[in-house]
Amino acid sequence: MIRVLVVDDQFLIRAGLVGLLRAAPGIEVVGEAGDGAEAVLLAAETAPQVILMDIRMPGMNGIEATGRILAQAAEPAPRILVLTTFDLDEYVYGALRAGASGFLLKDSGPERLLAAVTAVGGGDALFAPSVTRRLVEAYARQATGEPPADLDALTSREVEVLRLIARGLSNPEIAGRLCISEATVKTHLNRTMTKLDLASRAQAVVVAYESGLVVPGG
Repeated sequence: MIRVLVVDDQFLIRAGLVGLLRAAPGIEVVGEAGDGAEAVLLAAETAPQVILMDIRMPGMNGIEATGRILAQAAEPAPRILVLTTFDLDEYVYGALRAGASGFLLKDSGPERLLAAVTAVGGGDALFAPSVTRRLVEAYARQATGEPPADLDALTSREVEVLRLIARGLSNPEIAGRLCISEATVKTHLNRTMTKLDLASRAQAVVVAYESGLVVPGG
């Protein structure tokens, strides 16, 4: 059973999401919040596995809430799936940098939403990596105020895997491209994330662009 917390400031949207999730087998809605501050409190109280997080909310927005939830969460930390109205939204880029596992458009159909929750709840590091890649490409060259990550600690194969991840390839696709097993891809990715102190695959994609390993449009 996947425990889900729903966060959205619009009551009708939130109610619709809760109703859809409660009707789905294998999913339990453990709470709903109308803003970021409430989400932080409920996440600590209910220990959800997945959080559907709206971005634009009054008071504490979804980016700040994402950072706070992940900073205070006990292991395993919840996987945060950002909900947004636009697929090229600078706020979503900020959420990915804060550690969100991925994002989903609010106009996605019920089947896609449930598939996303199931995928993230099952441990997938990122849902729809190709969409996230477009987002990162659009905003990767914006000033972040932080120096790019140092990739010198990575092996050549880890760098290669990171580059392909940033290009939007899935683990099976990377395995086929490099003629290695999917388990080996996961090992390289886990080591990369540990060395670079990253919390999610999405952050790894961002680092690849910010460090210049992958160039937008290249």
